[in-house]
Amino acid sequence: MQDFELVIGDKNWSTWSLRPWILMKVAGIPFREAHIRLRQEDTKAQALSHSPSGLVPVLKWDGNIVSDSLAICETLADLFPEKTLWPTDLLERAQARSAACEMHSGFTDLRRDMPMDIINRHPGEGHSEGALGHARRIADIWRTLRSRYGRQAKVDDGFLFGHFTIADAMYVPVATRFRTYGVDLAKLGDDGLAKTYMDRLLALPAFLEWEEGARREMAARA
Repeated sequence: MQDFELVIGDKNWSTWSLRPWILMKVAGIPFREAHIRLRQEDTKAQALSHSPSGLVPVLKWDGNIVSDSLAICETLADLFPEKTLWPTDLLERAQARSAACEMHSGFTDLRRDMPMDIINRHPGEGHSEGALGHARRIADIWRTLRSRYGRQAKVDDGFLFGHFTIADAMYVPVATRFRTYGVDLAKLGDDGLAKTYMDRLLALPAFLEWEEGARREMAARA
């Protein structure tokens, strides 16, 4: 059995930490958690004690250090091919990687104007033209992949390609942002398919576990 330690930031705010964490939870890959407190004077020093990048998340694995959420997810896909963390079909895998990478490198207005804040609600805030434009694009990605691949899968569990993959893990933090800031996907052209997918992500037992952890951490800060 592999020995994994995942170093993460505060669960209320750390979008990048949530992605590999929820992938490992849903896939049933055991790991230990280590925590870095964000927004502290010594946050950088804490992170540097785990990785030379000074960033979280970090996966510690058999004496190795893997940084960056997408790199961690890719490493897990290589280590556990039987868990099909990417779709097995070549075209579907390409589309899943495309969606994951667009989230990984894009949507800067949405990130800036609607930062992840899981336990609070700020309806109407952050609704800049750029952020809503990105929300519209994300809803379109969700609808397209659900209708083209997810609903056509042999086993459709409600995710982009039927079963939970890295692409889904990359979009969980966005679903929390839409909820926190009261983004109405119907006003962005959604026919209900994107909203149903968003609700599916937020109902995951693994996400509910993360959310409860965010509540406990923020209460401890008070």
